[in-house]
Amino acid sequence: QVQLVESGGGLVQPGGSLRLSCAASIFTFRMSWYRQAPGKERELVAGITTAYRRTNYADSVKGRFTISRDNAKNTVYLQMNSLKPEDTAVYFCNAVGASSRNTYWGQGTQVTVSS
Repeated sequence: QVQLVESGGGLVQPGGSLRLSCAASIFTFRMSWYRQAPGKERELVAGITTAYRRTNYADSVKGRFTISRDNAKNTVYLQMNSLKPEDTAVYFCNAVGASSRNTYWGQGTQVTVSS
């Protein structure tokens, strides 16, 4: 059974920082972070490929968030700086299997930005 174990969410004040982690139990082709705020659709925040570590970001987080990965640990990180109240959402880890190309989701971790 494929597992994506997320950690690092929490409550932070505006302007603060958080780091999310997601460890996958399989080798992946690509890992991404999505988020879903109340009443809104799930949206892509950032993604990174295993080979070449190619990244992409939502316009709303460019310059503030950085995605990275440790291939030896099958783990992806999302460093979130200069957090804003509008970043409040449940953040989900997403992985695409290296061989199967199936898509898997983590259970989600809450990020709340509030004073």
